Amino acid sequence: MKTRYVMLSLLCSTITMTAQNHRMMNDGKQAEDSTDMFYRHLELNEVMVTGVTGNTKLKHSTAPISVVTGKELRQTTSTNVIDAVAKQPGMSQVTTGGGISKPIIRGLGYNRIIVMNEGVRQEGQQWGDEHGVEVDGQSVGSVEILKGPASLMYGSDAMAGVLILHDAPSPLDGEMRMNASTEYQTNNGLFAYSLNAAGNHRGFVWDARFSDKMAHAYKNKYDGYVAGSQFKERAGRLMLGLDKQWGHSHLIWTCYHLTPSIIEGERDEETGALVWTTDHHRTYSKTLPFQQVKHYKAVWDNAVNLPKGYMKVIVGYQQNRRQEFEESMDDYEVFFKLHTVTYDVRYLTQEFDGWKVAAGVNGMWQKSQNLGEEALIPEYRLFDWGGYATVSKEWERWTLNGGIRYDRRHLKYDQTKNFDGVTGSMGAVWNANEHLDVRLNVARGFRAPNMSELGADGVHEGTVRYELGNANLKSEYSWQADLGVDFTSRYVSAQVALFANRISNYIFTKRIDEVMEEGYNTYEYTQGDARLLGFEAGVDVHPIHRLHVGNTFSYVDARQLNQPEDTRYLPFTPAPRWTSEVKYEITHHGKLFNNAYVALGLTCHLRQNHYYKAEQTETSTPSYTLLNISTGTDLMIRKKKVAELYVTAENLLNRAYQSHLSRLKYTDINEATGRMGVYNMGRNVVMKVVVPLSFHTSPGN
Repeated sequence: MKTRYVMLSLLCSTITMTAQNHRMMNDGKQAEDSTDMFYRHLELNEVMVTGVTGNTKLKHSTAPISVVTGKELRQTTSTNVIDAVAKQPGMSQVTTGGGISKPIIRGLGYNRIIVMNEGVRQEGQQWGDEHGVEVDGQSVGSVEILKGPASLMYGSDAMAGVLILHDAPSPLDGEMRMNASTEYQTNNGLFAYSLNAAGNHRGFVWDARFSDKMAHAYKNKYDGYVAGSQFKERAGRLMLGLDKQWGHSHLIWTCYHLTPSIIEGERDEETGALVWTTDHHRTYSKTLPFQQVKHYKAVWDNAVNLPKGYMKVIVGYQQNRRQEFEESMDDYEVFFKLHTVTYDVRYLTQEFDGWKVAAGVNGMWQKSQNLGEEALIPEYRLFDWGGYATVSKEWERWTLNGGIRYDRRHLKYDQTKNFDGVTGSMGAVWNANEHLDVRLNVARGFRAPNMSELGADGVHEGTVRYELGNANLKSEYSWQADLGVDFTSRYVSAQVALFANRISNYIFTKRIDEVMEEGYNTYEYTQGDARLLGFEAGVDVHPIHRLHVGNTFSYVDARQLNQPEDTRYLPFTPAPRWTSEVKYEITHHGKLFNNAYVALGLTCHLRQNHYYKAEQTETSTPSYTLLNISTGTDLMIRKKKVAELYVTAENLLNRAYQSHLSRLKYTDINEATGRMGVYNMGRNVVMKVVVPLSFHTSPGN
């Protein structure tokens, strides 16, 4: 059992107890009884997280980390994986239509967040507003959200935090499992399905998945159907490997294709209606202009158990292709190709007298090519590396840890630039008793400017603007302090997390009064010193059997230092958000319907009056409240789960609204109504079905 536990930890799986309960549910031997929230919290505290200093129990993590389980992901309405996790406290997203989302953690995003998938950092075009994360959400088994500087283990670009997208744990020896899922959304006609098969025979493991998704234009009551918001997505994954007592070795291949049309927001001057290039507003076919994004990845993931610890070696290759078609369905104007090789070697000791030590080296090599008539950024080559060491100590009710790291990045384009930085962190957790945990962490972050910030010079179709880089930008450095308190009793669970972040040389775009190309506003990269203050708070009350009442609140105040009022606030800071949910669990251990529930939720985004006013870079955003209702159940036959069923109605009252972080907010003015920009999706009813199958044979010797 101990060997299995180590192997699951190396695979970044969830805790052994959770995995066992999941398998027993599939066999119909045990159903989750969530009537006691206190004991559910104790289970969550035993979750193994990997985001800071290797495998650590969540209750011993000094940095703020939250975990989104696979069950929560399936119960959440979304069009992509970032859309699913953006509803968590402290999280938000920059959106461009229905299919493109970029994560924001506590007001920071883009190259300040690293997304880890298949054990390597996802390298696409995280610097661009008009691109999401090229990952199949159906392949994600759970998500770790690390909030705050994580440069210690991940180097440059982890200043705001890290999203770790875990796949599902490998099956046990002698186990084969298959599942099929499908989903339909009424607003944009989204239809999706995913097929998966995995198995383990005497330590030889495999996992294969194919997913497909398509959506026509979404609609709202102000714009009707939004021209250019349709998209298609197709993805595949194959893993082959060995799980043995000595460790594991896995080969993973993934491919991801996304074809989104581009929302330009052009309107008829007389009627104010959006201009369509086709008569069929609910077409699933692409229309001009559109993008074609392809992402390919190969990863070799290895872990070897050693007498006093274990070593991990992960090497990955990624190729990201982006094409833009503006005038012709066959001839692209932009073709950006990015090659990336990542490497990560780390050694972690076993615990001895409460001590654990970890050390490692990681980095990447990149090469970009411009193969089209137009170029958004210059071709470049990049190589970086970083080395780090961490130590942690568990002593009675205390856990202490700290570490230090050095990074160096070499960037060559028509200029040659070198960036380096020293980062580190120190933290402590006090497990006062089984009800109360208190954690404090101080971390230093570092980020080198990316190629877009240094050398952009062109129109970004998806954002409807012209961008200019700044070759004189310096590296960003940050100091962040985090204080968190978690309290859990039999009937109440409450958490509060406060943070203060001071960033030197913060890089952002501002609008300038210069026309580089007719019809487009011009934005230029600049930088200044900034500070961000904020908190997340949540309380979940369990007053009677089966009833849960939960509330969360997230707030961030992001400002430039020593600036007048019109440039005081940092652009694209998420508005304060309050969420509330009342959930009633209808059945447990039912013969036909099991773990059935119904929930009513409110999401309230408060007015955002703190915005960057100079040159009309931004405008304020009024408050809005969305009403949601959902229900779900496990379908049982002969004490075995045969399906999971979910129905969710989002924005039930069909509220017309604009998110403060929507790029479509700044498209053309509707001359007939005076409203600027395109609005977000209206009422949407979502239906999901997940069908799991599992088979058991005799385990191998």
